[in-house]
Amino acid sequence: MPPYLMWLLIGWGVLTGILIILLIYRGTLTMQEDDQLFLDESASQMAEQQRELMAKVNKINPLVKVLGATSGLVFLVIAGLFIYTGLSQVQ
Repeated sequence: MPPYLMWLLIGWGVLTGILIILLIYRGTLTMQEDDQLFLDESASQMAEQQRELMAKVNKINPLVKVLGATSGLVFLVIAGLFIYTGLSQVQ
């Protein structure tokens, strides 16, 4: 296995690990989310907590999309290089 392929695998593993951690964190945040309509002032504190949760989730979503796309792209590059090196060794 060429050394550049090993470095790509390590980089892909790190990216995917960070992506998984962010997905787990986003999942724990959305478990606390409630679909409620707050009509009175006594529930305003709960409404504020829900707005804060949604702000955190909305901040994480672009990172998850970018890391997911990057991880997928790096995986495709690794697969292409693996196939290319395998075919070049056969000839």
